[in-house]
Order: sequence, then structure tokens, then C-alpha cells
Amino acid sequence: MSVNVQPGSEPFSHLGDPHGVLVLHGFTGNPASMRSIAERCAEAGYSVELPRLAGHGTSVEDLMTTTWRDWLSDAERAYDELAVRCDAVAVVGLSMGGGLAARVAELRPVAGCVFINPLVKPPPVEFTEGIDALLASGMTSFDSIGSDIKRDGGVENSYAATPLVPLKSLFAGIATVSEDLARIGSPSLVIVSREDHVITWDRADEFIEKVTGPVERVWLDDSFHVATIDNDQALVESVTLDFLARVFA
Repeated sequence: MSVNVQPGSEPFSHLGDPHGVLVLHGFTGNPASMRSIAERCAEAGYSVELPRLAGHGTSVEDLMTTTWRDWLSDAERAYDELAVRCDAVAVVGLSMGGGLAARVAELRPVAGCVFINPLVKPPPVEFTEGIDALLASGMTSFDSIGSDIKRDGGVENSYAATPLVPLKSLFAGIATVSEDLARIGSPSLVIVSREDHVITWDRADEFIEKVTGPVERVWLDDSFHVATIDNDQALVESVTLDFLARVFA
């Protein structure tokens, strides 16, 4: 796997107080889309880990060699690093990072969860059947799902293509997440864009119904999928920090 990390895609780590925040980016993206919110958490005094998930922030070829298991291992490793030095850990995730955050919360104790346009429900079966058909035809990727940003000139530093085998692995992992959502008993904040061109089959309704902990949902009216770097960035960061302050209190 390549070690040539794209500028701006580096992981972020901060040693702060005994309250830890694990921040997770999305599929084909990298830490750049979550760096601002991670830095805001650090400025608030929290210990922070924002890992660069396997295969991301380098090349599509690298991503093609990875699966959900690799990304979840990275997330769990970062959580464990925080748990060693913190009394409590919260998780914050965008898109696939939201699905990973949910899985971490299903498997480990968390103080609270922030999900930003999260992928916590697999797509309709027709979608995965379409992936199988493309793979059978010899295709290995399709056009990028990144940079779904409403802000004029907004660009996500994501890959120009979406590899099919890792995507299929992602959906299989998310199916497990969806099955185990009742394990999440900690408070959750769900931040959802009203218009999202990446995750079109879910607005977290099923998530809210299945989890056993209290859930607050905030709607975004001026952002698309990558809301952490879109027009509502300031709102996303402020409601996240307010939520973290409450769950850590």
C-alpha cells in the first residue's frame, strides 16, 4: 500500500483533557473533510483522534485493496488509544464514518454519538445487485461520489473514482451495523441535510426508531452530503460542541 499521503489528508491527534472524541471521515474521502470539526474539539480542550482510514488519502488503487474490516480496525484502534488516556469517549462520524462510529458504539462504551449524514442503513437490494452486475461486466469502479457540496466552489479532496469491491464490502458492513443498532444506548445527535445526493435512501428514520438511547435530530437546509465543509459548517460544529459539552458534563 502506498505511503504517499495527499497533502491535507494526514491524520489529526490532540492530547487534551480526560474527555476523548473519535472523529471519522467518509468513504473515498480523508481526514480533510473532518479536520475543522476535530480542531474545534481540540480547541474545546478535548483529546481527539482523527485517523486516516486504510486506503484513503493516497490513491484509489490503495483503496481497492481494503475492506470494511480494515476501516473498522482503524476506528477501533483509535478508540482504544483514546480510552487508555480518557475517562470517557464520544464518537463523531460523517457518512461511512457515521456507520463506523455506530459500530464502535455498538461494541464499546461511548459517552455520546454525533452522526453527520450517516450511512447506517444499507441501500435497497437493487443497488447491490447493480454492483454485482457491473463487477460481472469487468468494471472495477465508477465515477466519484465525493464533493457533494452546495457551497459555490466547494470541493472535497476525495478520489475521482469509487471502487466497486470495497463499496460492496462497505454495504455488507453497514448491514451488520443496522442489525445491531439497538445496542446503542448512549445519547445521539443526528445531523441530516435535507438534500443529499450520496445517501438518497435514508434520513436516519430507522436509526432513530432502533437505537435505545435518546436521539436529537438537526436538519440542515443549506448543505448537501459533505456538510462538514459546506454552507452549514458553522452550525454543524456548534451543535456538535454543544452536544459534547452536555454528554461530558
